[in-house]
Amino acid sequence: MAEVMDNKLSSVEAMDLENKYGAHNYHPLPVVLDRGEGVFVWDLEGKKYYDFLSAYSAVNQGHCHPKIVEAMVNQARKLTLTSRAFYNSVLGPYEKFVTEFFGYDKVLPMNTGAEAVETALKLCRRWAYDKKGIPANQAKIITCEGNFHGRTTTIISFSTDPDSNSRFGPYTPGFEVIPYNDLDALAKALEDPNVAGFLVEPIQGEAGVNVPDEGYLRGVAKLCKEKNVLFMADEVQTGVARTGRLVCIDHDEVKADLLILGKAMSGGAYPVSAVLTSHEIMDVIKPGEHGSTFGGNPIAGEVAIAALKVVRDEKLSENAERLGKIFRAEMSKLADECNLVDRVRGKGLLNAVLINDTPESSTAWDLCVAMKNNGLLAKPTHGNIIRFAPPLVMTEEQLMECVAIIRKTFLEF
Repeated sequence: MAEVMDNKLSSVEAMDLENKYGAHNYHPLPVVLDRGEGVFVWDLEGKKYYDFLSAYSAVNQGHCHPKIVEAMVNQARKLTLTSRAFYNSVLGPYEKFVTEFFGYDKVLPMNTGAEAVETALKLCRRWAYDKKGIPANQAKIITCEGNFHGRTTTIISFSTDPDSNSRFGPYTPGFEVIPYNDLDALAKALEDPNVAGFLVEPIQGEAGVNVPDEGYLRGVAKLCKEKNVLFMADEVQTGVARTGRLVCIDHDEVKADLLILGKAMSGGAYPVSAVLTSHEIMDVIKPGEHGSTFGGNPIAGEVAIAALKVVRDEKLSENAERLGKIFRAEMSKLADECNLVDRVRGKGLLNAVLINDTPESSTAWDLCVAMKNNGLLAKPTHGNIIRFAPPLVMTEEQLMECVAIIRKTFLEF
């Protein structure tokens, strides 16, 4: 029987336990978080920090939002899981709510972002065979260099990040990788009549908040429509108000054939993901052909409804749009004063500061450790890029306090 830990751990003890008993598949900042509320988190010793990562945009509604927590607790007391062997009283109302909220006909509920991407890939391929008439097992899906769509074997098969896919082969066939933000490359790839779909992140978050040219997504939607190819938008990180619109493709006023969502669908309280699409595409899947024991469970449904209502009622898209412009303006000023900052890029409250050093250097990491010591948590990506993505419930006053912490850290570094 495992020993019960009565005494509260110290941060050092907690980190030692993770290192001893857990897989070393992450490289966290040296801080152990114990509590969260809104835009703040506290470590085991009680030190308070601004969270500027939001669990990779899962906590858009802030930590432990009372309305989301209440929905989760109330449903957990009533019914947690039925599997899909039976109907449950929450799934239908949730499906109606979420499809109307995002403007689609049907939803296939899953749990994690990677599962949602896998679901979209399967829907796309089945549609290609049943509706487009591509010969069996010949369907091709186009993806982009620098993508990050998840960690499953199929998804890493089209990753261009060596850390993601090196020595995990053999890889799943049926994918072609083209440059991101390149409509000519897409047009050329779509000349193949066996192309079923194009999978793309509207902004490449993990790659360092790569924002495509204005009009790129409009061009993508147009090309895909012309060639009868499904446009699949992976909005797991960019969706649910993060970039200043409900979903990022709204900036270009286009609609995806398959919209992939996760993370902030639950405000970080519970694993919830979804693929939204039309009747024509969704109805190619028949009973027994795809599913998940937990997908569409009652807690997930209630939590997601509550989380999306918070986004709507607290006008989080509008807040992200307004504060994002302020943040980029302040970081651009810092770039003029400090040669550590190369440039800033982003949309809404998904932003990145590019550090004026090589990706192999430790400068970005060291800056993040220094910001942690000054009360703000952010994380580097791709070596010399720092992603800044606070909860969308942040106020302008709080944002300016954070700007002051970032300025102080960089100028003293």
